[in-house]
Amino acid sequence: MRYSIAAAALAAACWAGAAQAQHDTLSIGIAQFPSSLQPDIDAEVVRSYAMGFVIRQITAFGPDWKNSCLLCAELPTLDNGLVKIEDRPDGKKGMAVTIKLKPDLEWGDGVPVTAKDIAFTWKLGSDPASGFSNPNPWNRASSVDVVDDHTAVMHLTRVRADYNQWDQILPEHIEGPVVAKAAGAGDYLTGTVYNRAPLTPGLYDGPYMITGYDSGAQIVMEPNPHWAGTKPGFKRIVLKHIENTAALQANLLSGDVDMVAGEGIGLTIDQVLALQKQHPDAFHYEFRPSLAFEHIDLKKENPLLADVRVRRALLMAMDRQTMVEKLFHGTQKVATTWVNPLNPYYDPSIPVVNFDLAGAQALLKEAGWNPGADGICTNAAGARLSFELGTTAGNRLRELQEQVLQSNLKNACVEITLKNEPARTLFGETLKKRLYTGMEMYAWGSNVTESPLRTLGSSQIPTVANNYGGSNYIAFSDPKMDADIDVAETELDPAKQKLVWADMQKIYAEQLPVLPLFFRSEAHVTPTWLRGYQPTGQGDLSSYWAENWHPA
Repeated sequence: MRYSIAAAALAAACWAGAAQAQHDTLSIGIAQFPSSLQPDIDAEVVRSYAMGFVIRQITAFGPDWKNSCLLCAELPTLDNGLVKIEDRPDGKKGMAVTIKLKPDLEWGDGVPVTAKDIAFTWKLGSDPASGFSNPNPWNRASSVDVVDDHTAVMHLTRVRADYNQWDQILPEHIEGPVVAKAAGAGDYLTGTVYNRAPLTPGLYDGPYMITGYDSGAQIVMEPNPHWAGTKPGFKRIVLKHIENTAALQANLLSGDVDMVAGEGIGLTIDQVLALQKQHPDAFHYEFRPSLAFEHIDLKKENPLLADVRVRRALLMAMDRQTMVEKLFHGTQKVATTWVNPLNPYYDPSIPVVNFDLAGAQALLKEAGWNPGADGICTNAAGARLSFELGTTAGNRLRELQEQVLQSNLKNACVEITLKNEPARTLFGETLKKRLYTGMEMYAWGSNVTESPLRTLGSSQIPTVANNYGGSNYIAFSDPKMDADIDVAETELDPAKQKLVWADMQKIYAEQLPVLPLFFRSEAHVTPTWLRGYQPTGQGDLSSYWAENWHPA
């Protein structure tokens, strides 16, 4: 299907027509495009969103923030006997987690989804050289027993709190030959069928499968004829990439797209607030507080950022509260650490760093920085306190945030130059290979009570050796944090969990490896005729339940 951009002046007529039409296609505007379709490579929200329509996790947290089965027949627990604590050969305690797949699962080519696919994904994902952005679900297990076609037992190396949280699995019959041919590190990443032949039906076990793909432009999905769950409500779903959020809004108003993705990859919240005010009845609007953590990564190797006093001064010079009030109408909450107040392990005793320009200037002076003739600080060696700040190009609101922060920091004698990149470049290359020189602004998403291993664990620093897997883009490495993460992942007592989470937040607030900005309240704009759409506000996205979406 081809799309044309109508004049914004015809918007009202388009809305009226849309309200009366029978809808068999749902066109969704996205402001970013995945750098890869392989579901485990690169930590991108847009990739997770796109693949959520076509490939499913074994388990996921739903809109109610409760863990449930997507591919499994029954959620494994200690109470129902599908999880057992077992003795390991080294004398320590581990876990045997039995995963029972639903019996009628099939890939898009009709090949059954089996426990062999689980074992294959475990073998690939637990390989340090796999390049998986989140290998944690798989490297928890030291071995897998394939009991029958629908049953696998994962033998965990230790007792873990997240024993029944499992990611998507990959089709052995499609990806297995690619892995077998891989001669060295990186060969699988370049050879995966998800990128080389994304229209291959056997790649997908969800309600939809990808039937059209134009890199950087759009992804077309149609129902998977071998899906045994709830029948999908649309004959076609199209993800249409419109990188500039102003253009995306124009496309929505013109009727060129029916809705925009709401998980931080669509319109910015200020656009949606204005849209709701101007056209209150044209769309359905929903604002969902989320765990998405907007922040600024700091380049660890930059000597100007090595002194924690400088990092703290930068944060003190940022008037974050005024920024969220002016740009977001107060809908976003200023962040202290990566842990959202919605998280049950949030520690309210961690002090908020308030805006204090005089305090920031004094702290910089204490660290050896004094304003020069042009107002920018220099030190005794003559170095200027100057940084590049980057973010996703085309995101109007982030660009406004940059300008506000640039002005704030200039008042504290810090020079900021802006250098933005397309999201595919930022997430596909710049962040994971740490090619930036100063600061990068973006958001981390997380699941309910997910430990910070991916973003703060020293084992998750992307390197050449691990094919740039992991998501610790700031290369944060702290033995105490690593030890706390270890406890957070293994402690079953909620009270003890709360204590260790409090310690992790304290370490984070003291060291400031990133500059916390705010937690996003995500804006969702959907057509008034769409039913079954439920945003989640956390890392398991709305598209994971897209089979429930249907026209009125």
